[in-house]
Amino acid sequence: MGIRDEWICFVVEHPEKTVVQSDGRIKKWAHIQDAGKVLRVILLEDGETVHNAFFDRSYKEC
Repeated sequence: MGIRDEWICFVVEHPEKTVVQSDGRIKKWAHIQDAGKVLRVILLEDGETVHNAFFDRSYKEC
């Protein structure tokens, strides 16, 4: 299953968890109902540019 643009937007706008890395990149996670999985989106330091997005099988809720 491919990752849809609207899912990436959803994670960026409604993350369940956000972590800022030491290099300034921002990791965000959210459950995607339609896929039944957790999507991780990594943004560059500007908080807008998507560096990477993938389904995170190792996600642990806090």
